[in-house]
Amino acid sequence: MGKTAFIFPGQGAQYCGMGKDFFDAFDTAKKVYVTAGEATGLDVGELCFTENDRLDITEYTQIAMLATEVAILKVLEEKGFRADCAAGLSLGEYGALAAAGVMELPQLFWLIRCRGIYMQEAYPEGGAMSAVLGLDAETIRNICAETEGIVSVANDNCPGQIVITGEARAVQAASARLQEAGAKRCIPLKVSGPFHSGLLAGAGEKLAAELEGVEVKCPAIPYICNVEASYVRSAAPIKELLARQVSSTVRWRESMELMLADGVDTFIEIGPGKTLAGFLKKMNRDAKVINVGTVSDLECIPGLGV
Repeated sequence: MGKTAFIFPGQGAQYCGMGKDFFDAFDTAKKVYVTAGEATGLDVGELCFTENDRLDITEYTQIAMLATEVAILKVLEEKGFRADCAAGLSLGEYGALAAAGVMELPQLFWLIRCRGIYMQEAYPEGGAMSAVLGLDAETIRNICAETEGIVSVANDNCPGQIVITGEARAVQAASARLQEAGAKRCIPLKVSGPFHSGLLAGAGEKLAAELEGVEVKCPAIPYICNVEASYVRSAAPIKELLARQVSSTVRWRESMELMLADGVDTFIEIGPGKTLAGFLKKMNRDAKVINVGTVSDLECIPGLGV
């Protein structure tokens, strides 16, 4: 019998109104948004459900996305649905932490709020990110290493889609060389900073200071960390991994390959959008992916009894 994994998306999937039907239909979900608001001093419901200019700003996107992901997760758990393991892309790793039960929700929400602020403030201008399509990871890493300035791989998402990050000039120069090397396209991303690059090391240090006062428990289920693309089964490395994650490559392709090799055949993508489902299908067409972003999606989960 195969295994089931909960997977959680990162920035870019957010939209106004996400999670509203869960908020309206389930007290459990409503409580999550209230808890997120109390932990951060923000009206997280208003942030997610009403038209505003903040939802696409990193320091607000992260808490909005995490609250929505955890609200949906808690409804699934309330209905008795469990997973064997979990993973999340970038900020989505905090959704995986919630699934693994490694810390109390108020602390988790406070950390993601701090993470968003520190990442936003770390490099306010001059940074860039670009999606590279149709070129292998080794070639991309080598060209980044040979390019003058700071540029590196931010996300190894799936075969044929890798994101680079760093100083704007270096990203532009690397993009030109990558296209000469055979990349189909290099698409500049609309982001507010050079995320997952060495330029954000300072943000990781600030987050590490916040983590010092957080109680971390042994994961109830193993989750895969972005930094090492390996299972985390004990509390000991969690704080260091989260601090490093801010400025390190998100090794998503390797993470999913590990789950597939470990016998995971059903993936539940929790949160808005179907980004992770798209990545998975490029790795394994036979993998079963169920997206749960709205209440009606619950009907797609066999045996849930909705």
